[in-house]
Amino acid sequence: MTPQAPASTPDVDGKIFLGKVLPAQPAPSGAAAKSVRTTKGAGVSTKGPAPLAVDAGEYLTLRLANRHGLVTGATGTGKTVTLQVLAEGFSRAGVPVFAADIKGDLSGIAAPGEAKDFLVSRATEVGITYVPDSFPVIFWDLFGEQGHPVRATVSEMGPLLLARLMNLNDTQEGVLNIVFRLADEQGLLLLDLKDLRAMLAHVAENAAALTTQYGNVSTQSVGAIQRQLLMLENQGADKFFGEPALDIRDIMRVDRSGYGIISVLAADKLMGAPRLYACFLLWLLAELFEQLPEVGDPDKPKLVFFFDEAHLLFDEAPKILLEKVEQVVRLIRSKGVGVYFVTQNPLDVPESVLAQLGNRVQHALRAFTPRDQKAVKAAAETFRPNPSLDTAQVIMELGKGEALISTLEGNGVPSMVERTLIRPPAARIGPLSPPERAAVTAKSPVGHIYDAAVDRESAFERLQDQQQSAPPQDGNAPASPGGGGLLDSVLGTIFGRPDINPGPAPGPSGRQTDPAKTSRTSVPKSGTSSRASTRMSTTELVVRQVARSVGTQLGRAVVRGILGSIRR
Repeated sequence: MTPQAPASTPDVDGKIFLGKVLPAQPAPSGAAAKSVRTTKGAGVSTKGPAPLAVDAGEYLTLRLANRHGLVTGATGTGKTVTLQVLAEGFSRAGVPVFAADIKGDLSGIAAPGEAKDFLVSRATEVGITYVPDSFPVIFWDLFGEQGHPVRATVSEMGPLLLARLMNLNDTQEGVLNIVFRLADEQGLLLLDLKDLRAMLAHVAENAAALTTQYGNVSTQSVGAIQRQLLMLENQGADKFFGEPALDIRDIMRVDRSGYGIISVLAADKLMGAPRLYACFLLWLLAELFEQLPEVGDPDKPKLVFFFDEAHLLFDEAPKILLEKVEQVVRLIRSKGVGVYFVTQNPLDVPESVLAQLGNRVQHALRAFTPRDQKAVKAAAETFRPNPSLDTAQVIMELGKGEALISTLEGNGVPSMVERTLIRPPAARIGPLSPPERAAVTAKSPVGHIYDAAVDRESAFERLQDQQQSAPPQDGNAPASPGGGGLLDSVLGTIFGRPDINPGPAPGPSGRQTDPAKTSRTSVPKSGTSSRASTRMSTTELVVRQVARSVGTQLGRAVVRGILGSIRR
């Protein structure tokens, strides 16, 4: 149900008011003024000294908001305020929002605005009455300092995004894929970085046996990956990888009044690790894509996702990753998710992705360099032309708080670009103080779920148990015919060696899938010293998998989606 907005809010049914269209030339007087442009929405009643005529307003249609969008402009031209206006409009319409807060300014959306002179004046200019309002907010922080900790497991992140995060070459990425494949097939949970370290060491120790089945595994490649993991830990990534992992349902909440809850990710410190920032948002996008059902084109989005500093996603990204990002952006629309990229320059976004972004807000660009001039030209050419505007020239003349806007209307056709004066936000412009942020976080509905970390048994403990329980090797014992190791054990079981007793089936890596353990809080780890000695070794796990799947495939591999995350 869409909540009823305040009487002075010019949002209309199914549309978000963005601002007032500015005349492209001196406004005509008399009856001619009524035919300046065609009507783009239904009537709206407002109070105040300057009633807003609908044909003078620029609106975003909720039904088409999942066709994605782009907000661009130079530093200081008003992109953050536009993002806040959009987030407020979606929240009023009952649409949850997820946004990264790069500078901390967006946190003010949780507090009502103040009727300052410049805000009241801007409201009067666009034809509305300024009414302060606040919005429901959940604060998140990968480092757990300015909001609830955000975590994901290593298995959920997947090898493709991790390779991007660590800037691995093709050979190293191949080794990482072998590690994930082996862990998936053997049911070894990769939850945090120590699990991945242990699995890498295990693969290096068994490289000779694994090479014939999975391909060459060099200790040099494993060492290079271990060094990159160390660098990630130094950047604070060890706080991100772990449990409880973020459940996407917790960023898709609506409060009791019907407002969509705005999830704000504190990203000021995170910007010091730009690859981690980009990979986290890509992982979240992949989780939404893999988990949400198909809904087609709903009356309003299920979630709107703002990706600030979008150039970090595409900078130096390999072609295969760009292709998969394009695929996710193209297909996630049918899941009811709208993705809005926010960046300084439209050239920051590849053309293949840019073509998917239907709703566009262009703030001022300054053409000081040849690249800037190219960006101005490119930005102008992406809009549907307006005969009354020299789009390229206007882009360089826009003032602060002005923008060129083109949104989808009707059957998804872009409207003609219009020069628009952006409406003022109803919430505070600027950051919350630390005590205010702490007060909001204390009242959060998800604090009891995420604030305390959980460290349950996973690959690190399983492999450690295996080493501790392994019998001492007799140097005089004859070698096995197959050369020993993992492959020999597998072949021995298939062809009748009686010395191995397969145990119970392991679960896939990633989140726990046992129906009897569906609670949101995982079981903590027990001490390794008290574990039973009958635990299966890694070799026995593979043996059991092979014994049950001879004639089909080795093991029960986890199915991974487009960006390598686990498909559930």
